[in-house]
Amino acid sequence: MEHLASGSCLCGAVRFRLSGTFESFFLCHCSRCRKDTGSAHAANLFSSGASINWLAGDDKVKTFTLPHTRHAKSFCTDCGSALPTVQIEGRLLVVPAGSLDSEPPLAPTAHICCADRARWTDGMDAAPKFDGLPR
Repeated sequence: MEHLASGSCLCGAVRFRLSGTFESFFLCHCSRCRKDTGSAHAANLFSSGASINWLAGDDKVKTFTLPHTRHAKSFCTDCGSALPTVQIEGRLLVVPAGSLDSEPPLAPTAHICCADRARWTDGMDAAPKFDGLPR
């Protein structure tokens, strides 16, 4: 299988390599994803055929599954960074786009759960933009 991308956690303890292709890249605005990320939306790649090879720190990966839902999150137990997770009994690989060490292999394919979006994101494009920290 062709090497697709590599990624890691913030502290560098966990590293992984992805192989295969992704079918979708969703920006999910549901309240669970907002709580999970602490942001306006989650940004996750989905694949039913890609695979993950943990290069380091697989013993530091913990997965939390919200009871009675399909919502699951894997993270580094040292720094808390979001990491890929295998769901639906191994049939789905979900990769947080921010965990990749390079650009995602595809552009976002859809915004989902927009009816549940944070209203404070309306008009966000009008906010000033800085290349670094504001002064």
